[in-house]
Amino acid sequence: MTRPDTPPGPLRVALVGVGLIGGSIGLAARERVGAHVTGFDPAAGVLEAALARGALDATAASPADAVRDADAVFVAAPVGRLPEAVAAAVEAAGPAAVLTDVGSTKRAVTDAVDDRRFIGGHPLAGAETAGVEHARADLFAGAVWYLTPTATTEGVLYERLHRLLVDLGARPQAVDPDTHDAVMAAVSHLPHVLANVLVAQAARALDAEGERLPATGPSFRDATRVAGAPTAIWRDIYLANADALGLLLDDTIERLSRVRAALAARDGAGIAEWNDHAGEERRRLHESHLQGADVVRLRVSVPNRPGVVADVALALGRASVNIVDMALHPAADNASGVIELWIADGQAASAQALIEGLRLPVATS
Repeated sequence: MTRPDTPPGPLRVALVGVGLIGGSIGLAARERVGAHVTGFDPAAGVLEAALARGALDATAASPADAVRDADAVFVAAPVGRLPEAVAAAVEAAGPAAVLTDVGSTKRAVTDAVDDRRFIGGHPLAGAETAGVEHARADLFAGAVWYLTPTATTEGVLYERLHRLLVDLGARPQAVDPDTHDAVMAAVSHLPHVLANVLVAQAARALDAEGERLPATGPSFRDATRVAGAPTAIWRDIYLANADALGLLLDDTIERLSRVRAALAARDGAGIAEWNDHAGEERRRLHESHLQGADVVRLRVSVPNRPGVVADVALALGRASVNIVDMALHPAADNASGVIELWIADGQAASAQALIEGLRLPVATS
């Protein structure tokens, strides 16, 4: 838990990629944190637009120039190029910098980059429109921001990134890369696939009958809102998460086959049970996100060993326990320290039990 020296003055943030997400990070970092933000983007005109939008203080001629003196680096390259882009940023960054990415799949980049300074990330935020001209300082307000620390993650750097994301308005949550990609396949990538299928089916049916889409309510519009999302982005996402998405598609086909069989058999009871179960599952999913507003502070005594902060964060993240804030306090001899965690009151007891399950002393205050 030794704390690296951080230069005085404003936090120095580097952006490699200054589109909607990178630009919004820049705006939030400048407006909410008072950071000095330097950016690089290979696309023509983007850096000029980012300066005009107020997302940057300075531009760089290369990724290496952008990250060289940064305290925190955000790589916002397309998913297919993330491993290469993150590896280059890690090589150019200073020893005390913390680096992260914003990609919507995590296994490929975390498998490719093994460095104590890099922590994979994914903000669950976006918009219908792309480009830095649509960037917003409030894009991450209240949004979950997944982090994927590993056993080699430097605890102090994890704390720095966690605190920065909280300052940007986000709610950081630790998760392992495999779980992240399985969850994203279920709640994001599969819905995109199904939306594409639905619009293709509707178009075929309407073309065959010579009809136009009837005004039958918002269901079809809501279910197909993401159909035909930008190919340049989503092709790489589908391919990067092909294993998890393929498993979900197999399960989807099996579930649809069971519904098809119930319809063929005119099994009213089976259809009713299937529909009622979906309603119960939906209620359960929504209720799992409710939590109290009061916050409890937990003090966790830990040895100074690599990965101890990641162990705690991942244990809580797997149980969907939200760390509202955190701070590290190394002992004078650097042999041990204390992690302070602020947890929502309704989750504090669960958090304490999970930490005790790691055989770490924990106290409330």
